[in-house]
Amino acid sequence: MHDQIFVNGVAADGNDISLAVKDGRIARIGALPPQETAAQVIDLNGHLVLPGLVDGHIHLDKSFVGDRWRPHRHAATLRERLAVEKRELAEARPIEARANALLRQASRFGSVAMRCHVDVDATTGLEHLHALLEVRQQWRDLVDIELVAFPQAGVVSCPGTAELLDAAVREGADVVGGIDPTTLDAAAEAQLDIVFGIAEKRGVKIDLHLHEPGHLGIAQLARIAERTRALGLEGRVAVSHAYCLGEVPPDAVARVAERLASADIAIMTNAPGDQAFPPVRALHDAGVRVFAGNDNIRDAWWPYGNGDMLQRAMLIGYRSGFYTDEALALAFEMASTAGARVMGRRDHGLAPGHEATFLVLPAPNVAAAVAEAPSQRALVKRGRFLSDTARSGLGIANASPSRREP
Repeated sequence: MHDQIFVNGVAADGNDISLAVKDGRIARIGALPPQETAAQVIDLNGHLVLPGLVDGHIHLDKSFVGDRWRPHRHAATLRERLAVEKRELAEARPIEARANALLRQASRFGSVAMRCHVDVDATTGLEHLHALLEVRQQWRDLVDIELVAFPQAGVVSCPGTAELLDAAVREGADVVGGIDPTTLDAAAEAQLDIVFGIAEKRGVKIDLHLHEPGHLGIAQLARIAERTRALGLEGRVAVSHAYCLGEVPPDAVARVAERLASADIAIMTNAPGDQAFPPVRALHDAGVRVFAGNDNIRDAWWPYGNGDMLQRAMLIGYRSGFYTDEALALAFEMASTAGARVMGRRDHGLAPGHEATFLVLPAPNVAAAVAEAPSQRALVKRGRFLSDTARSGLGIANASPSRREP
């Protein structure tokens, strides 16, 4: 006998789906024979069932969610922006309070995992990391949080940061970060020596912020791919933003995409509103793993965002000109399974043996869910609804354990 059987659900492709759950994991999926029994039978009321959402790039330490509204301040340069951010954060509520507020919001939307970039520099030291290590522990049963030691102020140009990045990894960061090796540090080889050196020594992954423009950025991607292959780090390196891929001709994208795919380097985008961004479909078709994240959410960088990765998938599809069901499904994959793979979550998604964690929402298929981003949702974690209110709002009720539709 199973613990739960979920019936009358709709799969991503619009077909009927049922799921049998045992010990918090999916035992069977698809059309279940009538003789399958369970202690509890749940009627999903014809709602769509999708894998949980994954935020592949978020800054929990920067957000003002859970704090008062702070008007956006103009800054002419990156260094000015960093100074504004320092002042704003010094006046804000503690990191733990703001991070918890944003996590509660993201979890209600259906996020079950996220990769969080945490500022590490000479002025903050490891303060932000220590705060988020505690927050991660508090949320360990609900949201899987991977922490990136992120050198926001630069690596080579900010003395002491290299040592702090190494210390951050020793103290619990899962990923070592970098940022604009040429335009910020003016020392591409030196920064990459440090970042790749820590990754190789400590056995951690890499996620580099790259905002460098045009062919300068393309050259940086080629350099990163070369190092990745040389050190045998295929599948363990990601580049976030990579605006340059949206600023060069298609033939240049095709050439560097071949190198990225060969090195199994993943590309993250949030499809920012005022910036060119990677051509998602072209990269995907070239074999490059592309995943999505919210990035900054209501902070000193911009006032937008609420933590909803389904809404982010809609924005990516909208800005990419995705109209077909197949293309919209790709946008959802970027906001769910693609990010899970980058994080190394092996049991994410709807398959036998995987954790019985999934999102239930009113839509006829995954394409409609991305296009509409309906706010009404219920999250099932290891076979159990996290919110009775969300469940009842969707009209989901228990059926008789001994009787159900075949």
